[in-house]
Amino acid sequence: MNENQKKTSKNILSKKDLPLGILAGFFIGLFLLPILKVSNEEIYLKLKLAILPFFLFGTPLGLIVAHKISQKIPLIWQIAKFGVTGVINVLVDFGVLLFLSSFFKNYYDVYSNQNFLSFKSFIVLTITFYSLYKALSFIVANINSYFWNKFWTFDGRNNKKSEFFQFFIVSVVGFFVNVGVASLVFNSFSSLSSLKQDQWALIGAVFGSIAGLFWNFMGYKFFVFKK
Repeated sequence: MNENQKKTSKNILSKKDLPLGILAGFFIGLFLLPILKVSNEEIYLKLKLAILPFFLFGTPLGLIVAHKISQKIPLIWQIAKFGVTGVINVLVDFGVLLFLSSFFKNYYDVYSNQNFLSFKSFIVLTITFYSLYKALSFIVANINSYFWNKFWTFDGRNNKKSEFFQFFIVSVVGFFVNVGVASLVFNSFSSLSSLKQDQWALIGAVFGSIAGLFWNFMGYKFFVFKK
């Protein structure tokens, strides 16, 4: 078997790929609804009935197309699965973030830009409730990420303890990258615009997630799930 055949053999459409694609589409549509409602309620009202069916059928269909292309370009199949997994993780991250922000604002009158902790020594270090919410949402999304990436994207079969330790190391760095970038954007610009705090929370999360996803892909592929 030559090298191209070996690569193509890894791209077989298995029995679990389409069911997981359907499940992924369901989660994407489900988490996208409240996020879209906060970011643009007008578009949400127009599309709310179509979003869930669109992703429920569109995600597995997109995977089928990606699988066909991967017969010529093998890396496309892994990129496609990582892309779907990445979208799920971003939406889980955003969804948990919005839930925490809205819940504590509505029931406990705690706003995202209020200080949670403040340290004063040589410098002043302030941690807002937004940073706390973002940290918690990242942790939930990161746990979700491990299982999707291990058992689907990279099809990992290594159950050694070292793998989870490696995943933990990559995730801790990704945690600081994600939360740090998101908090920097939110704290720097939320008071300079007429946008709502929830909208700036999403904007911060977008930048944090982009930075975190790039780091995670490199770490998972070349360090954690390296074959």
